[in-house]
Amino acid sequence: MGSERDVAGIPVPPPLIYIAGLAAGGVVELFRSTTGPAWPISVTIAVAGALAFMALASAAVRRFRRAGTTENPFRPSTALVFDGPYRITRNPMYLGMAAFYVGLAFILGLMWAFVFLPIVLLAVDRLVIAREESYLERKFGEEYVAYKGRVRRWI
Repeated sequence: MGSERDVAGIPVPPPLIYIAGLAAGGVVELFRSTTGPAWPISVTIAVAGALAFMALASAAVRRFRRAGTTENPFRPSTALVFDGPYRITRNPMYLGMAAFYVGLAFILGLMWAFVFLPIVLLAVDRLVIAREESYLERKFGEEYVAYKGRVRRWI
């Protein structure tokens, strides 16, 4: 298979989907302002979201690099990763981005962003994860199908 076709074919970088949801929440917030939780609660949730993101993303990237493959969904995958956070979820980076989204929404006071979060997660699930999984099944066959049978897509 040529390298031009040896990719998942996702249409947009996944972080942009999360940013779009936050931006949409921010726009609505401008017109329909809400009151979020008290500052200590917002900070606690924001820190927890940031820490979850950093832990999941860094662990995932380390595993990818150790396996000699890329974490970039626009480049060909050369190996599967089953250890670290991939024992619990097939998508720790996207789960981490969701945690970061929640943290940012709280610290920025964008409560409307939570209305868009299900849309964001659905977009990531259908536009990104479904395409990546189809690609990995084509590329790695039964090994990836067996992994899908053992580990949940999100959590």
